[in-house]
Amino acid sequence: MTEILRTADVLARRLFEAGCRHAFGMPGGEVLTLVDALTRAGITFHLAKHENCAGFIGEGVHHADGAPVILVATLGPGALNGINVVANAHQDRVPMLVLTGCVDAAEEQSYTHQVLDHRAVFTPITKATFRLDAEAADLIADKAVAIATEARNGPVHIDVPISVADAAARDRGHRRAPASAAVPSGEALAQARSWLETAERPLAVIGLDALQENAGSALRSFVEKHQIPFITSYKAKGIIAENHPLCLGGAGLSPLADTHLLPLVQEADLVLSIGYDPIEMRPGWRNAWDVKTQNVIDIAPVANTHYMHQAGLNFLTAIAPTLKALSDGTVPRETWTNGRPAAVKTALAGAFPRDDAWGPAGVIAECRATLPPETLATADSGAHRILLSQMWPCHEPRGLIQSSALCTMGCAVPMAIGRKLAQPDHPVVSFSGDAGFLMVAGELSTAAELGLAPIFVVFADASLALIELKQRQRQLTNSGVDFAAHDFAAMGRAFGGNGVTVTSRAELRAALQDAMQADTFTVISAVIDRGGYDGRI
Repeated sequence: MTEILRTADVLARRLFEAGCRHAFGMPGGEVLTLVDALTRAGITFHLAKHENCAGFIGEGVHHADGAPVILVATLGPGALNGINVVANAHQDRVPMLVLTGCVDAAEEQSYTHQVLDHRAVFTPITKATFRLDAEAADLIADKAVAIATEARNGPVHIDVPISVADAAARDRGHRRAPASAAVPSGEALAQARSWLETAERPLAVIGLDALQENAGSALRSFVEKHQIPFITSYKAKGIIAENHPLCLGGAGLSPLADTHLLPLVQEADLVLSIGYDPIEMRPGWRNAWDVKTQNVIDIAPVANTHYMHQAGLNFLTAIAPTLKALSDGTVPRETWTNGRPAAVKTALAGAFPRDDAWGPAGVIAECRATLPPETLATADSGAHRILLSQMWPCHEPRGLIQSSALCTMGCAVPMAIGRKLAQPDHPVVSFSGDAGFLMVAGELSTAAELGLAPIFVVFADASLALIELKQRQRQLTNSGVDFAAHDFAAMGRAFGGNGVTVTSRAELRAALQDAMQADTFTVISAVIDRGGYDGRI
């Protein structure tokens, strides 16, 4: 016999079944039943200071536990405050359930205060949007989870009318069975094997889809057997430890890195695009290889609609079994006898040195040298992120998380809070530009209230450094990119944490060592000169 529950309970129980243990948001009267249902189901609701940050805190947790993010927002302004983080989840392939309160259908016919069409707003930036209904609550809940977590991951919106949340509903156990993994076969597989066996200069480009399929072990076995050097997107950093001899590091936004990596891509006689989603990449990666002169195999979960590149063979298959099917029965050969990948790796190390006395590169190098190898990092958008993504080696998947598709400012601080909440035994550090930090400084209070001790490093140069650099490169008048210097360390102390300002590597080292021993969070304001990124990214 099926149990009669509130409609909100049916939804909450399905989210718990999906592995969700945390929800984040800013409640209003319209979502109180929903918050109660989440709590009863075993999902802790955490109050953030802004819905946008709530979603990013949830994303930080997701990168630790793999469960979908739950973002809760009330109707009208609450829902609209979350627009950016939902769009970010859509472009960065983050599974997210966006739960918004709304007035009942009959009520909205004669009531207009704070009433707007949430579904019309969220449709362009989600994979699907539903209006919760008591009769179909279990179906809607299962559809939402399935759509959010199937390839490619993304956000799903559910509008919850006030009276519907409290209405009686039944959980009839409707669950969609997961699809079995597909593998290539026939002539296409034979052609791919032939290309692999005869390739003298193979190169792999590995992306986020491989990370989401947990294909790291299969990838490592494959590239080692066939001696294939590889590049990753920024989000795929660490899928194979970056100290691996075949690893050439991450790519995506750095023109300096591209000057070394793209020529190597164009020299390859076989390019293996493995779970590579080019949504992370800058325009320089458009048509980075030529299918008329290079053999290209693309392995992805969905068809190519981006047209950022093309391939001679397209496999819409699961990565691990596809790599096994490609490799089985093939005989490895010596590759890249000209030593070009090793030369490129050496050139990249020279392009991003770690011995700067100070400046942004010195800050990053000192943080990496002082913090333990297992440190988890988050990066905000800006010039520092480009430099950090080249200089911060990852030894495990998701060792560095960031907004790499939508490139959202203000994400690093809340993501670090979520990461520390989910993995309290790991050191967690966030890297923010001063402008991005100012956008979300209020969430320091959330870190304090949760009793968390992440380290927040702020690159303080009183400028939108990346935009100011672009402005100068175009020989435009300086306008709208500089602002006053602020005491970020004092902000940390004001919100109940520690705060210190540093101007040298020695001071930074001491501050990091103290922060690792602290029982509350620490804001480290690293004061650097403007123009410190010139020629470095």
